[in-house]
Amino acid sequence: MSRIGKLPIKIPSGTTVKLEGDTISVKGAKGSLERKIHPDVTVSVDGDVITVKRHDDTKKSRSLQGLTRALIANMVHGVSQGFKKELLVNGVGYKVDVKGNQLVMHLGFSHPVEFDLPKGISVKVEKQKEIHLILEGYDKELLGLTAARIRQYRPPEPYKGKGIIYSDEVIIRKAGKAAA
Repeated sequence: MSRIGKLPIKIPSGTTVKLEGDTISVKGAKGSLERKIHPDVTVSVDGDVITVKRHDDTKKSRSLQGLTRALIANMVHGVSQGFKKELLVNGVGYKVDVKGNQLVMHLGFSHPVEFDLPKGISVKVEKQKEIHLILEGYDKELLGLTAARIRQYRPPEPYKGKGIIYSDEVIIRKAGKAAA
């Protein structure tokens, strides 16, 4: 039984939801998103509440109901409030700068790494003991993909803890050969 799929989604004020055939589009203060709906589930908009129902009780339909409900809830939350993801850049000599719509990172390579930010994603750089990259956007899927692609350039290593990590990630440190 899908418990998440049965929950209704409340539409906040200032957000509009349109349902046209098998496509749902959500517009809000931050932007607009649209997504196709799988034919095994039905989405209905009644006033300021969205409900997702399944056609039958098969395992696939139950899982699609929960998935569709979660995706639509993320769309509604994203266009009304937005999402934020924070990365930490930790390493001697590592630098990060923002030039227009491009992120220029010096990560210990012989050349700077230039990363083009996708449309809808903004970044702020805060320099403290370690560099904090704060990514913001209204599309949760695109935000997570962008953060993963940035992290891919220098993933964290377990001996010194250098690299790009998520702010809530815990890196299990290894002792190295001096401890052996």
